[in-house]
Amino acid sequence: MISACSGGDAEREADIESEVSLLPTAEQLEAMRRDSLMAYHSSKFPKIGYTKLRLETDSAYRVIRDKFGKRRKDPIAYKTFITLNRREFRYVRVGDSIIVPDTVVDDLCAYSVLPHYYPDADSIDKLIIVSNQYQCYAAYENGVLVRFAAANTGKEKTQTYPGRYSLVWKAKDRVSSLNSEWKLPFNFNFHRLAGNAFHQFAMPGRPVSHSCVRQFLDDAEWLYYWGEQANYIDGAPKPFTGTLVLIVDAFDFDRKQYGPWLDLPSNKFKIDYLPVEPLDYELPFIPISQVPKTSRGLITKDQKDRYKYALDTLYARGILREGVKIIPSIDYNKLREENERKAREKREAEAKAKEAEAEVEEVSTPDGEGGVPVL
Repeated sequence: MISACSGGDAEREADIESEVSLLPTAEQLEAMRRDSLMAYHSSKFPKIGYTKLRLETDSAYRVIRDKFGKRRKDPIAYKTFITLNRREFRYVRVGDSIIVPDTVVDDLCAYSVLPHYYPDADSIDKLIIVSNQYQCYAAYENGVLVRFAAANTGKEKTQTYPGRYSLVWKAKDRVSSLNSEWKLPFNFNFHRLAGNAFHQFAMPGRPVSHSCVRQFLDDAEWLYYWGEQANYIDGAPKPFTGTLVLIVDAFDFDRKQYGPWLDLPSNKFKIDYLPVEPLDYELPFIPISQVPKTSRGLITKDQKDRYKYALDTLYARGILREGVKIIPSIDYNKLREENERKAREKREAEAKAKEAEAEVEEVSTPDGEGGVPVL
């Protein structure tokens, strides 16, 4: 009897253990949750096909202009077109290649090349991902895409280098500290020393900036109010307390015209190389020459070598092509002042020289024959 009862208990325990082993683990449940969210967010938008066109004639240009180029006539179509092509319509010319969608929807997230759900960022309140390669950025809230926008980042000799940054401070009507001729609406700095910032500026459709991230005006305004500034302690920003910014790739400067976004067949393409640990993503390698001299004193001792040898790393990784010489940070205000000073001194010297010549002429003016003054 006892033996029979013990055997029955053992069998029941074995059955229970067998049933428990069939239950998903915590890791499996988490994977299932993420897969479910990924599927949900990926299915929010229909497939939108893209057609690449070359505007061979004036008539072909006018067709596109009339359909997509008139902001007041159809603001949604206009914004969709300039976002897909990464440029303002004023930069579209006869002979250019463009991309057009077969469907226009009112949510630009439908056209994002970045995933609609980023599971590795679901614990991060706010996050910005910038792609140099595809000239765009995406804003996330707890891993869910809330904004997709075009961007024009740094040209090859003044790149916007890959790495982990964060928003620092903002100014609604900023004038560049290096060039007073640069007006930068809705400026949001994301690297205190190098001066990198998101802001509105001309968008010709390629990497053209001095390392900043240019945007269309409405995108710049949205980001200005959505992003969070850094916390300050004793007047200095506490590192990485503002909204996290990850720049995840580099532009292929071997490509002389346009960019890979024109080669996409549809909106279903998504970048698949986002970091698994976004909070631990590598810091950027920024050459010391890209930091204005007035800011170099703020570089901490533990970071000096990183700036000093950054150029070697950029060449080794192919972010900078061999033979390409980067442009050092230039204080255009001081340069202009120096040029103006030299020009002013030159004018003053020329004026003095003319005065001296006039005095000589006055003294040597002949009053008699042979050029000899009559005494």
